[in-house]
Amino acid sequence: MQQRSYASLVSEYQTLISRPNPVDQAFYSGVYTRFENPILTRNHIPPFWMYDPNPDANPFMMQRLGINAVMNSGAIMLNGKYYLVVRIEGSDRKSFFGVAQSDHPTEGFHFWDYPVQLPDTCPDETNVYDMRLTQHEDGWIYGVFCSESKDHGSKDLSAAVAAAGIVRTKDLITWERLGNLQTLHSPQQRNVVLHPEFVDGKYAFYTRPMDDFIDTGSGGGIGFGVCADITHAVIDEEKIIAPRRYHTLTESKNGAGAVPIKTDRGWIHIAHGVRNTAAGLRYVLYAFATALDDPSRMIAEPSGLFLSPLGKERVGDVSNVTFSNGAIAAEDGSVYIYYASSDTRMHVAQTTLDRLTDYVFSTPADPLRSPDCVKQRCEFIKQNLAFLGK
Repeated sequence: MQQRSYASLVSEYQTLISRPNPVDQAFYSGVYTRFENPILTRNHIPPFWMYDPNPDANPFMMQRLGINAVMNSGAIMLNGKYYLVVRIEGSDRKSFFGVAQSDHPTEGFHFWDYPVQLPDTCPDETNVYDMRLTQHEDGWIYGVFCSESKDHGSKDLSAAVAAAGIVRTKDLITWERLGNLQTLHSPQQRNVVLHPEFVDGKYAFYTRPMDDFIDTGSGGGIGFGVCADITHAVIDEEKIIAPRRYHTLTESKNGAGAVPIKTDRGWIHIAHGVRNTAAGLRYVLYAFATALDDPSRMIAEPSGLFLSPLGKERVGDVSNVTFSNGAIAAEDGSVYIYYASSDTRMHVAQTTLDRLTDYVFSTPADPLRSPDCVKQRCEFIKQNLAFLGK
């Protein structure tokens, strides 16, 4: 077996993180641009996270602490730089968070020297993942993530309990752990997003009520609720604002993704929808908008998916999945949507606020029945042929 030196591993790593990321010229939708390369993979992890460089302690230059996957990142822009708080899954299956930064939104991301060390305040907590980052108008940056614990009430060894953990920071370095979100009428919560502004003087959350760790059960879709005190966040009422629907891409599950983006026409949400197939669950991204004066009121819901896994993105630990929990709307009008493919690697798609707004508010809604969808498409074709005939 050929043995590599630590220096060669570092050289390969430096080449990878400085690699340019060209636009994927083979893809076109008019809605967004895709790029040829993932922005983060397990190979983007610094070698000193995995290898002991001391030849006396590691004579065969073996991985001591391996990394399996890099995925599902929150995203934020601070002081002109782009930051991702990334879910990193070790070879031991435990997930943790790492901060990756870049001067450019689509390439050049590299991890800080150390992963995030969250305050260890929940003794039963076994796993953490999928942090959403919200720059709130109260001046704090909040991270809301899934806090997973063993379900001690079940004899099933894999049974777990999901809660929404909450932390806050000013610099992504020092984190304060707050109490987990409590929803009085939902046994479990995942994919929770904090709204970036107060709503009637209260903190507002987009929730995903669930009966158990995997199945939504009676949970009807993406919920909305408010609380007065985020340090002890309790939501006593959840309103479903984006319901699941039969024979749509949200039939099995849906959940909030990136923090909603404010436009002059409404709040734009990039969420995920899940449907079952013969090959298992398929996760795609979709979009909708809620009202500026009432973020719990749906005002636009384009038909169909917004972004789905293509080509190599369809293969990974959990195949046929795209998932996003982070987007950045830059001051120049650009919007960067950070998404993971198949629970394995991170990508970015680029659009503009104008294009995203046009997509959400000008794309027709789903008629929900095949005959009506055919009728809708025929009217669309008729209109287009008439225009082309002119």
